[in-house]
Amino acid sequence: MSFKRKTLAASIALALAAPLGAQAADSAELAQIREQIRQMKESYEARIQSLEKRLQQAESTAGNALDKAGKAEEKAVQAAAAPAASPSASASAFNPEVSLILSGTYANLTHDPANYRIGGFLPNGGEIGPGTRGFSLGESELVVAANIDPYLRGQFTLAVTPENTVAVEEAFVQSLGLGNGLTVKGGRFLSGVGYLNEQHAHTWDFVDAPLAYQAFFGGQFKDEGVQLKWLAPTETFVELGAEVGRGRNFPASDRAKNGFGSAALFAHLGGDVGASHSWRAGLSMLRTSPQDRAYDDIDSTGTGVTNSFSGNSRLEIADFVWKWAPNGNPVYTNFKVQGEYFRRTEDGALACDDADPATPSNCTGGLDGSDRSSQSGYYVQGVYQFMPRWRVGLRTERLDSGVASIGLIDNGLLVAADLPAFAAYKPSKNSLMFDYSPSEFSRFRLQFAQDKSRPEATDNQMFLQYQMSLGAHGAHKY
Repeated sequence: MSFKRKTLAASIALALAAPLGAQAADSAELAQIREQIRQMKESYEARIQSLEKRLQQAESTAGNALDKAGKAEEKAVQAAAAPAASPSASASAFNPEVSLILSGTYANLTHDPANYRIGGFLPNGGEIGPGTRGFSLGESELVVAANIDPYLRGQFTLAVTPENTVAVEEAFVQSLGLGNGLTVKGGRFLSGVGYLNEQHAHTWDFVDAPLAYQAFFGGQFKDEGVQLKWLAPTETFVELGAEVGRGRNFPASDRAKNGFGSAALFAHLGGDVGASHSWRAGLSMLRTSPQDRAYDDIDSTGTGVTNSFSGNSRLEIADFVWKWAPNGNPVYTNFKVQGEYFRRTEDGALACDDADPATPSNCTGGLDGSDRSSQSGYYVQGVYQFMPRWRVGLRTERLDSGVASIGLIDNGLLVAADLPAFAAYKPSKNSLMFDYSPSEFSRFRLQFAQDKSRPEATDNQMFLQYQMSLGAHGAHKY
């Protein structure tokens, strides 16, 4: 009986102990979960505090920047409102970009450059020919440019010629941030027609400008006027432009009248072909209305005469450029081919006046008649950088003076020998160049050329050139 009682007591004790053990196990698991939750809360709170601290620092930095920008803008407004009332302002407050281009050439020429002319094309008084023999300074340029305010930018380029003359190459104001791809430029500037015209001489790949630029522009066409450009918001490069100007320079003439004497339109397209190729093509048209555009000539009697043209001149240009660089990296090797085709038509009146009325001449008393002409020309060049800093280039070019219809000759008042500048001829030239650039700021060039611009002579030319860039200088055009 006592054994049964002991067994029953043990069974009851076990039955009561089982729930207590389970409850203890549950308490340990809950405690572990609570500890994990606590640790997660602490971790997230620490991360949140860190992010809040970074946010406060960023807001403080941005606030300081805005405060500085606001103060700078306030100072700029105050300076613009009263520029003469702040003599104690620091000189560094006006800190434009200043650069200087130094250039020099040694030329070895077979024929005297003083007698240089482009056969079949009217003398234009521009920068044509190979320059002087021996050592000479090239055209040096001093450029000053800066943003005037958030809306305008200005640039001034002063050119010093080898003849020690100083001229204003460019002086213009250009808009900033008009939006919708629009840019307006006003003042004196290199026209946007063609490809090479808008580029300064130190960016050219050869010592001299192509014959087409010399014959049709007298070097480069620049004018005082207004230019409007529009850049389309497309993946393909699309640029449209229009210009109106005074029409002072060849092929125009300074008419000293209200309105404008020159007008130009141009369109450029471009894009990439894969990672290694890019291109640009363009069409341009320049219209001018020269009045008494004079040039000196010698008639069939050997007498000096001053002839002049008045009428309309229209020049059309097609240009194309293709560039290659492996994977778009031109540092080690690259290749560029470019070309332009020119066609000019003129229609008006030609006057032949004796430069010295006391000397017998076929132009005695002054003669005038109609003049219609169509002339063309082109150049193609390729430049290959075969290793870093070293390049080689080849350029071929040709002009066609066409056959002019001149009323003075057609009517028998003059003979063709009285107007030798209109004699039909096809000038040509081939050039080979090598250049070495120790850095992006300096270049040395050797160039050989065979120039057949004059009907009576072939000029074999050799040039040594250096070009140096000092100071801040903007990126060159494509």
